[in-house]
Order: sequence, then C-alpha cells, then structure tokens
Amino acid sequence: MKSSHLAADYLLRLFHSAGDPITNLKLQKLVYYAQAWHLALFDTSLFPEDIQAWVHGPVEPTLYERFKQMRWNPITDEIAAPQVSKQAAVHLRNVFAAYGGFSPLQLEQMTHVEQPWINARGDIPPDASSTAVISHEAMKTYYRARLSEQQTKK
Repeated sequence: MKSSHLAADYLLRLFHSAGDPITNLKLQKLVYYAQAWHLALFDTSLFPEDIQAWVHGPVEPTLYERFKQMRWNPITDEIAAPQVSKQAAVHLRNVFAAYGGFSPLQLEQMTHVEQPWINARGDIPPDASSTAVISHEAMKTYYRARLSEQQTKK
C-alpha cells in the first residue's frame, strides 16, 4: 500500500457505510493496529510511514495533520473509494471487525498497556509530547507473540 492515507480512507469508508462516526483519535489507533497486525501476520508493512508514540497513543503524523481540524468530532469528509489490493482490503475489514466496536478512549487505553507504545516512549513522562517512533520490529514481535498466545489457547 502506498500510504497510510489509503488505509485510513478504506477504514473511513467502512465506518461511513456502517453509519458509525469515527474521530481522528479512533482512526489513528485503527491505522496503528492495521500496521501492527500486518507486520505480525505477513512480515511486511502495510504502508511506509512511521507511527509515533504520542501522549494519546500511536499516531501517524501526516494522517493526524489531515484531520486535525476535526478535533474530537467525527470525520465527516466524503472519501473516494481507495484502490487497495484484495489482501489489504480483507486485512482492513478484519481490523474493522476486531477493533471498530471500541471507543476512541478504549483504544487509547489498550495501546497504553501494550509494549510497542510503552517501549517507544521509554522514560518520557505520560503527559509529555514525543515524536519517538514505534519500530516495525517492536510491533511485529509484540503482535506475533499475541498471535502465538491466541493459537496456543485454541
């Protein structure tokens, strides 16, 4: 996928089709989970942009800038259907199904107890700004371990 914006557009269309409002905060977390699980499942990134460990959880900065004027309100922009591969579409629908029902605050809290975000922030105070990157390797390792745990339980 050429950019995080295509993943975001696909997710936005899913939410709009379901009549479910989505904020920038929630979109950021879903894009993060899409990247993290793509790395864990397919050993490759879904998109090239870095995700940073911000105060309110993982954020892809250029995507944040695109929708920051919405603040905490739902994103209402009309989104054209993005051209994504069949594999990416299936993956994004799976992320939507797994995480779409959580509130923005729940998603933020979830990321705050997971190692990739915690480790990227290191000793940065909880309320301090950060541009620390959450590495692809950290995401892949952590979510692959979670996948292993889920498969072991079956």
